[in-house]
Amino acid sequence: MQMDDGLNEVGDSSLADETYRSLLADILSARLAGGSVVQQRRLATKHAVSRSPMRHALGRLEGEGLLVRNEKGLLSVRVISLKDYLDSLTMRMLLEPTAAALASPHVSRLELDPLTRMLDEIEADPEPDPEMVWAFDDALHNYIASESRNPFMATTIGEMRRYTTIFERQLPVVRAKPGVREHRAILLALASNDAEAARRAMTDHLEVVRQGVLANY
Repeated sequence: MQMDDGLNEVGDSSLADETYRSLLADILSARLAGGSVVQQRRLATKHAVSRSPMRHALGRLEGEGLLVRNEKGLLSVRVISLKDYLDSLTMRMLLEPTAAALASPHVSRLELDPLTRMLDEIEADPEPDPEMVWAFDDALHNYIASESRNPFMATTIGEMRRYTTIFERQLPVVRAKPGVREHRAILLALASNDAEAARRAMTDHLEVVRQGVLANY
């Protein structure tokens, strides 16, 4: 394996992107918990990459605010505080209802079918796989953000969802099947191409999430 210090090949750049996505998934899932010190050499060994793609991936995550320097100057995973969470959720509550309303004219039942099937499976399972629940949540919210057809809004929603996801995934499970009722209402509103119903359903969903976290924090 090439061990140079620069990313001057397409393959190296692709490897850096792949390493970044792997580390991001570890942070979002809390496998790399908030406050954990990042050891570049150990992570490079774990992910079977050289220092260059690992260093670039870590630099990208630091630039995005998901990695920070602790009081000793060591790179660590950012701890998402309750205030960080509530601030991020407030931004989502400002943007996502509008995104749902903007998306509603563009969606079709065919596009929603995979999401509906995922939600049906979650609802039918007495103990759904938490990873499937999170996969559905990501798929639905990312789809709505994309279909808003406002790239600035979609980017901001994606960034805010990172912080709320990290915080929520480190909490004890609040409900056995979180969000089923609210997500169902969102899907039905979108399927009806009803912008105002989609706006209301998303607003209700995010408020339920906020209240659930505050009640169980």
